[in-house]
Amino acid sequence: MRIIGWIENIALFILIGLLFYLSIPIYGEKNIKLNSPSSSTIISQLTKKGYDVGVIDKIIITLMGKPQNGWIYIGKTKINRLDFAYHITSKRMSYNIITLVPGETMPIFMDKLAKELDLNSSKLISYYNQYSRFKDAGILADSYHIPKNLKESGVVKFLLNYSLKRYKKISIKHFNKWDTKSFRRILIIASIIQKEAANKSEMPIIASVIYNRLSKNMRLQMDGTLNYGKYSHIKVTPQRIKDDNTTYNTYKHRGLPKYPVCAVSFDAIKAAITPAKTPYLYFMKNNKGKHDFSLDYKTHLQNIKKKRYEIRQEELQNHQDQTK
Repeated sequence: MRIIGWIENIALFILIGLLFYLSIPIYGEKNIKLNSPSSSTIISQLTKKGYDVGVIDKIIITLMGKPQNGWIYIGKTKINRLDFAYHITSKRMSYNIITLVPGETMPIFMDKLAKELDLNSSKLISYYNQYSRFKDAGILADSYHIPKNLKESGVVKFLLNYSLKRYKKISIKHFNKWDTKSFRRILIIASIIQKEAANKSEMPIIASVIYNRLSKNMRLQMDGTLNYGKYSHIKVTPQRIKDDNTTYNTYKHRGLPKYPVCAVSFDAIKAAITPAKTPYLYFMKNNKGKHDFSLDYKTHLQNIKKKRYEIRQEELQNHQDQTK
């Protein structure tokens, strides 16, 4: 009976100690990222991230299931150990899906990001300018699963880190190296392609026109370069061309703009790296929404006249239909 009593007392002592230990809160971030975790490595990973966990936590996590891989939404900066183990092993990752449309500019995207995630647009732009290596195309045009409850700084770092990894991978694949200055030039060209091309198949041809004009020291004279920043969706007019004195105005300035015009897609980057081989120097959008390419200015003028004629004919036909 004494032995049984001792066992019961020891068991009670252990239970009280365990309950006390479980009552000690864990402090950390609302979102935590685990890389290929397993029961044997989970504690070391958490410790490196600043979490006060030990052997007992490992036993609890092991008993509750297999730790998750990737971003995990904890939801609190202070949580009891049992709930923490549950989140690590059972709760699904919680995130927002955000899409950066190819051709969009950072100010417009940051406003959208702020509205959808209930964040401060000015802070997002400030952190972007602080962390990004590129003035506009620092974030690759893509869809992103952003962990919930990240603040402005965390969101910007999350997007920039992902994009930079993709950029480096592309650069190393094609150039066997990563160089920020060289890749910035690729992004500038890709951004012009993104603004000008009507579709994916046109991108390498648009790229060839850009390189051909640059090689001849011709002004690019492309409207898309003036759709930078807050002017992303503003129609380019003769007055705008006259008034804008930035390097984005390729009607006034030779060579490339100083910075990328907009966010770019992988297809635009690919076209900038491997342009088509054509002799074209001019292009203009036709009435079918695509572009007509030409070798010389005379043919280019003929294409312009053709388009104007087709527009007049269409307007005349519409007028006749309305009067019937």
